[in-house]
Amino acid sequence: MRLENIRRNDEMMAALKLHSKAIQLKRPRVSTKAYSVKSENKPKIQTPIVIRRSLRTRGLGTPSDASFVQSLIAIAQMEVQASREKLGKKESSLRLESLYLDPQNVARVVPGRITDVRFFPSGNVKMIAAGNNVGNVGFWNVGKSQVHLYRPHHAPISGILIQPHCLSKMYTSCYDGILRLMDAEKEIFDLVFESDESIYTLSQPTNEANCLYFSEGSGGLTIWDNRIGKRSSHQVLHKRRINTIDFNCENPRIIATSSSDGTVCTWDLRYTDADKVTALRKFTHERGVQSAYFSPSGCSLATTSVDATIVIYSGVNLEDAAVIYHNKQNSTLVSTFRAKWGWDDLYLFVGNTKRGVDVVSAVERKTVMTLESPHLSAIQSRLDTHSYEIGMLAGATMGGQVYIWTSR
Repeated sequence: MRLENIRRNDEMMAALKLHSKAIQLKRPRVSTKAYSVKSENKPKIQTPIVIRRSLRTRGLGTPSDASFVQSLIAIAQMEVQASREKLGKKESSLRLESLYLDPQNVARVVPGRITDVRFFPSGNVKMIAAGNNVGNVGFWNVGKSQVHLYRPHHAPISGILIQPHCLSKMYTSCYDGILRLMDAEKEIFDLVFESDESIYTLSQPTNEANCLYFSEGSGGLTIWDNRIGKRSSHQVLHKRRINTIDFNCENPRIIATSSSDGTVCTWDLRYTDADKVTALRKFTHERGVQSAYFSPSGCSLATTSVDATIVIYSGVNLEDAAVIYHNKQNSTLVSTFRAKWGWDDLYLFVGNTKRGVDVVSAVERKTVMTLESPHLSAIQSRLDTHSYEIGMLAGATMGGQVYIWTSR
């Protein structure tokens, strides 16, 4: 099974045209992987529309396999749908005690601190994209001994958004105010948008491929419409920066925003163009809120704050609040903790200061288990769950490592 997964991952990397010559590095005490670096100086930007960063000029193949790329992407899309249907039949099959860390599933994907990590949304491959605090984006086929590194930005990566309908396209946002589209078929990192303000997070509803939603500047929410190539909306929703934007999967018109001003708000997108926008609900924490995510069913909302609490809101109007204490007083060198929902509404996963991953039960309203392993060497501050592989969890660290937890 492992060899078959690796073969599929290799094929997907070929489809993405991201194969490159790797520089072999000595392995530290944790089994890390070698990586290859592709970088270039930041160009002087004259107009956002024409700036491109070529992948082909950095040894990423030729257009001779274009037909193969198209056919492979089509196959991948069909298999993603098959995986989605399969997932729907296994929603509650996870056994927490089955989760473990295989030493082969550890890689140093980027140098430095990881600020965002994402699984490719495909049931056909197990691939990770990770961004760091200096603008690098790394790709890793889980289980392989090499990773592939690029530098489309020159400041911390604030968002990675892989297009589920087209896995060869991926948006990246950055604190430098730049939003780019990696189009592997065209072999470019295209400049989509540039702002004088920092971009702090990037999101998109599952039912909308044409619009991007991102946090811009101090409390601003921007909606970018790719069809017209400009902002369709910009509203200041918070007094300080927005850290996360999340959509309710059952009602994508409803979003939740978390902010460093200590509040979490829910909004109805149908009314964000009004002169004065009013939140549907507003929840207040003692300190800044790092994340707010709807549960897979959309019935609950979980927030993570630097006041050392995770709060789970539930009920018809999210009126029922369960507060769980969580020690997250981590160093400023470590990305902030953000509790992530698993594959149903039962559990949340969040890193802790002892390098493990705490499992919080939404039913029991407490931490019920901690994922630990002798192969861990750093705090896992940023997490992601594989959409189509129940039990596959990625933990990212300040040292650029990614740990992949799997179910036996």
